[in-house]
Amino acid sequence: MDRVFQACLLVEPTLVLPLPLVQEIEGEQILHITVPDGLPNVYNFEGRYLWREGSQNSPIPPRRLRQLLLERGVVQFESRCPPEARLDDLDSGQILDYAETVGWSGEAPNRKEIVGGELLLRRGLLKRVEDQLRPTYAAVLLFGMHPQRWVPSASILAARFSGTTFGDRFVKQELSGTLPAQLRQAEGFVRDNLRREVRMLGLNSEQVLEYPAEAVRELLVNAVAHRDYNLQGDTIHLNIFADRLVVSSPGGLPGPVTLENLLEARFSRNAVIVQALSDLGFVERLGYGLDRVVAIMRDYGLPEPRFEEIGGAFRVTLYNVSTEVAGSVDLSRYRDLGLNQRQERALSYLGSHKRMTSSNFQELCPDVHPETLRRDFADLVDRGILLKIGDKKATYYILKELPAAGN
Repeated sequence: MDRVFQACLLVEPTLVLPLPLVQEIEGEQILHITVPDGLPNVYNFEGRYLWREGSQNSPIPPRRLRQLLLERGVVQFESRCPPEARLDDLDSGQILDYAETVGWSGEAPNRKEIVGGELLLRRGLLKRVEDQLRPTYAAVLLFGMHPQRWVPSASILAARFSGTTFGDRFVKQELSGTLPAQLRQAEGFVRDNLRREVRMLGLNSEQVLEYPAEAVRELLVNAVAHRDYNLQGDTIHLNIFADRLVVSSPGGLPGPVTLENLLEARFSRNAVIVQALSDLGFVERLGYGLDRVVAIMRDYGLPEPRFEEIGGAFRVTLYNVSTEVAGSVDLSRYRDLGLNQRQERALSYLGSHKRMTSSNFQELCPDVHPETLRRDFADLVDRGILLKIGDKKATYYILKELPAAGN
């Protein structure tokens, strides 16, 4: 494992990898090393840029190398060192907690060494400058005693408005400190300021938050992990309105990520920050988590999020459904009919919509074959739960009133 980390340090810039896994296979200990997709840099060894061609390491063609350097950027902001920042500007207690979280094996006598740089150097959070270890912007953002001294705009401005627009009646809070501290404060703000309402989840009526907490958390982690910290004019904004929740972060989508491919593309503008937040349990190392947000909102019976790039910022909007619409049909009567999960999801959709088409069903269950969904519809019709209206492409389905108990 030490040889792996030494190899990472020989690469320029330092290669940051998840901790290797030790596996035992047929009595042998195997070190499993993963190099994630979407790393933001172009790495060189002894000044050479190589790629794999078959079984050989070959120089990258100049044209392709220029393209890679343009796409990924030569020096990421998070890897630069703030002027005059020193190791004493980092919180040793937070670093020791981080060391324990990642399973650092240093004994008690080596705790000073951990704080002094060995672990952080290996994780890409320190750099050697004129034979001295200096913290990077990523380090002060994650473990600094006063992060906003170095990056004043690195905070979250959270607000709850009583209506559907910006107004005079609101609750406002600026969330500052280290990035992990901001995320914990943001979760508290969301918990305290989201309304609770009765909503049909599946075929059960439950009191829940107006938005799924997991989806909001994913958006906040995504904003903190992937924002452009080089843009100093604005903060991350969390705005909660009566009908929607909006998270906006400075900087457009990074590298090759676009609005069209953002649910599939894998690219990290701040790979070191993302890795550290992953180590701390805030975010999965690979991916944006936005595809998970879409799935959570769909399962919650809410519209899919809206993704936008506006004025140099990336914005995600979650839309609410009023209690009157969501609770207009009591679906509990279908609870004991032995329906499958897809059919329950269809009835939940019809609990807040007057009609449902095959296309609507496919959007709710994108990974299910259309023929399977057709059979689900047919079974619901045969059992007298749905009525089929129209023919061919004009077909849609509505709920059919069940007879009262005892009839």
